[in-house]
Amino acid sequence: METDVGHQGRLGRTSPMALPCVSSIHSAMNPAEVPVAIQTQRARLEPFYQEIDKVIVGQRRLIDRLLIGLLTGGHVLVEGVPGLAKTLAVRTVAQALRLSFQRIQFTPDLLPADVVGTQIFNPRSGEFSVKRGPVFANLVLADEINRAPAKVQSALLEAMQERQVTIGDTTFPLPRPFLVLATQNPIEQEGTYPLPEAQVDRFMLKLRIDYPSREEELAILERMAAIGSEVRAEPVLGPAELVELSQTIDDVYMDDKIKRYIVDIVQATRRPGEFGLDLAGYIQFGASPRATIFLTRASRAHAFLAGRAYVVPEDVKATAPDILRHRLIVTYEAEAEEISAETLIQRLLDHLRVP
Repeated sequence: METDVGHQGRLGRTSPMALPCVSSIHSAMNPAEVPVAIQTQRARLEPFYQEIDKVIVGQRRLIDRLLIGLLTGGHVLVEGVPGLAKTLAVRTVAQALRLSFQRIQFTPDLLPADVVGTQIFNPRSGEFSVKRGPVFANLVLADEINRAPAKVQSALLEAMQERQVTIGDTTFPLPRPFLVLATQNPIEQEGTYPLPEAQVDRFMLKLRIDYPSREEELAILERMAAIGSEVRAEPVLGPAELVELSQTIDDVYMDDKIKRYIVDIVQATRRPGEFGLDLAGYIQFGASPRATIFLTRASRAHAFLAGRAYVVPEDVKATAPDILRHRLIVTYEAEAEEISAETLIQRLLDHLRVP
């Protein structure tokens, strides 16, 4: 089973300004002080979790993965049926972190200019002015991204990769932090334009969101069933504090054995036979080197959210399925035998020796 990060105790509502900033920590700190500094920085997220708990029931894994994306500069692709609070979760995260939020409903008639912006001609002055699109936000929800044609998908994915948008002759940087959460509906495939593998690879994480448990659904009923009931999260951190926290991720220690373990996992997706796995007939294409980079970043961020200053193999195992599931292309033989990418990833993790 995949392990996940959890709270390290309720530390109370600590003012972010009362804690030392990352820049001062980096400049005047010896290695022995790193664990304490990282735990101090992690404590700044406790008020955030408290605000999220006021609004969102369950979905802790989605919230943690959104934080991992924000802290490491990665984007998230979510697959799940409608009504699982994906939009509410992203909006609540934006409220609690004082981030700007935009939602784009992707449809077949959407144009690239509807996403990134366009130039507007003013007949009175005879000049063009720039109207920025909804992509100029800290958190962008691309709802049902596979319903828009390829040119619109490419416009968004280019902005994700380059962190900038060119409108006319002018290039505009996107705000920092910047995260795109794209959703796909796994049920309805009519009228959709599936994302090419090369574009899907640009997403750091791909999540599969399932239904809530019985207890969680009962809590949802109690909290949300009343007409007109709306609970908002109060802002507890801002973009500047989030950038500071993201700089802390690089201080999370990763042993060389863990690094080799990550490389072995990615290599095993390409040449499973060299690792004693009889899976070559099921894997058409393995993960790219981007998976190695993202798995390293995600493992460090996972350790940070757990309040640790070092990465353990469980951090790698917890994040590997989300990093690899959209990068592992299975063969027709695997599809005929109903063997999914998740099954193959689990076999790899179960077989490879843990350092």
